[in-house]
Amino acid sequence: MNDYSHLEQRLNYTFEDKQLIIEALTHKSYKKPYNNERLEFLGDAVLDLIVGEYLFDKFPNSDEGILSKIRASLVNESGFTLLARKLDLGSYIYLSIAEENNNGRDKPSLLSNAFEAVIGAVYLEAGLETAKNISISLLESCHPKIDLQSLSKDYKTALQELTQASHGVTPQYELLGSSGPDHKKEFEIAIILDLKTIATAKGKSKKEAQQKAAKIALKELKA
Repeated sequence: MNDYSHLEQRLNYTFEDKQLIIEALTHKSYKKPYNNERLEFLGDAVLDLIVGEYLFDKFPNSDEGILSKIRASLVNESGFTLLARKLDLGSYIYLSIAEENNNGRDKPSLLSNAFEAVIGAVYLEAGLETAKNISISLLESCHPKIDLQSLSKDYKTALQELTQASHGVTPQYELLGSSGPDHKKEFEIAIILDLKTIATAKGKSKKEAQQKAAKIALKELKA
């Protein structure tokens, strides 16, 4: 079993119920009677609230549309993966040997889900305030500059402006497919420009996948 005491030190929180932290760190591939999917579900909702309240207080003059864009840029797989890596969370997750050999400890989806589960576990045992303190501390350490300009990036708009200027056309977004159960679907989107696929990406929603693909396309076109 992994020594999660170092993780507790990084969180600045010690679990009284050790089974909670163990469950939060247990991937379904580990084949135990429990795994972290239920805690992940809870943590996702808790983090949505925590970040929403944080932005509501931080930007008192911003409207709902702007706040939603900023929250979407933080509350997603890549955002939570960044926080998970800050904690070195991958070192503590209980995985099957096959998943570990498949570089599971560094998979964004696995890291993001484990982070949500850990916050869900903290919330269950210690309440919202403690979960909030841990989450916001991590958020601010990973994003030294939290402001509208740096966080409310709309990659789709930026890509459209670039392609209209350079190619005289607007890129097309094509849904390649979706996978996973209904409560945890993942969508794959391709961006087509001049009849060529210039980028593909996956996300928990079509919008997230489009933004990820647009970000990749921007890098490719600017290279």
